[in-house]
Order: sequence, then C-alpha cells, then structure tokens
Amino acid sequence: MAHINLLPWREERRKEQLRQFLTLMGLSVVLMILIILAVHLQYSRMISNQEGRNRYLKKEIAVVEKQIREINNLAKEKKRLLARMEVIQQLQRNRPGIVHLFDEMVKVIPEGVYLTSLTQKGNNLTITGIAQSNARVSAYMRNIDASPWLTKPELTIIQKKKRSKSDEGREFILRATILAQPETKADKKKK
Repeated sequence: MAHINLLPWREERRKEQLRQFLTLMGLSVVLMILIILAVHLQYSRMISNQEGRNRYLKKEIAVVEKQIREINNLAKEKKRLLARMEVIQQLQRNRPGIVHLFDEMVKVIPEGVYLTSLTQKGNNLTITGIAQSNARVSAYMRNIDASPWLTKPELTIIQKKKRSKSDEGREFILRATILAQPETKADKKKK
C-alpha cells in the first residue's frame, strides 16, 4: 500500500489561512484607524465651524450691546431734554403771571399800607410791610382773600414801630398763597 503524506499540504493550508487571517486583521485595523481618523476629522471640522459661528455671534452680540447702550444713552438724553422742554414751557406759561401778580398786588394794597419786602418761594408769598393801623392790615388781608390771584392770607407778626416822634406804624409780616393763574381776557381770545 502506498503511503501518502498529507501533512505538508495541511501545514501549507494553515500557513495560508494564518496569513489571510493576519492580512484581514491588518486591513481591519487599518480600516478602523481610517474610520476613526475620518470621524475625528469630521468632528474637528464641525467643532471648528461651531467655534466660527460662536465667534461671529459674540462679535454681533457686542455690536448689539453697543447699540443698546447708545439707545439707553439716547433715551436718557431724551428724558433730560423733555424735562428741560417742560420747564421752559412752564416758564412760558407762567411768564405773564408775575406781571398779573404785581398788578394784583397794587390793586389789593389799601391806602396807608406800604410794602418793604416781597419774597416768593414756589406758590408761597411772604409780604413784609408797614401799616398805619391794625385795621389797615385787616383790610389788606381781606383784599388778598378776595383776589383771584392770591388766597389764604396769614398774619405772622404785627408789632408797633416808631418811624418818627409823631408817626407811629405797625410793622407786619404776612404770608399768602398764589393761586393757579385764572384765565385772562387775552388768554380767552387766544383760544
């Protein structure tokens, strides 16, 4: 009987299978490295794009914040200017008031009363003067109360004062309130 030795063939086949296995394993490792590298590059590109967007957004946010600050400054300036305009308009409306007030002061002063000082703080008026008698001060206060421009006369001080040997008088201080300006004939004609 003939002996056939199949061992070298099997060993060659095993070596071939081992070589194919190692080649496939090497290709798989190379393919995995390429895939990992491709994913890494893709993620790096996406991160780079997002960082670029973030930089752009930060730059635009800085521009918008600067504009907001400018708008806030303009709003403050507008409020300040409106307040100034309101003060100017109030002064314009009250401008004829002082003329009317002095005209009214002349009308309400009775004979025998002389004013030495007149002080205005807001709507409060402090009047200092000299009268020939207490009755003249009372008449002055009644005239003030009846006036369309003045109200609430309040006598603070009244005392005797000698101006000369033969002439005695009463020095007085009284307070009054200036009323809101009533419409005059000229104001009614403007409307």
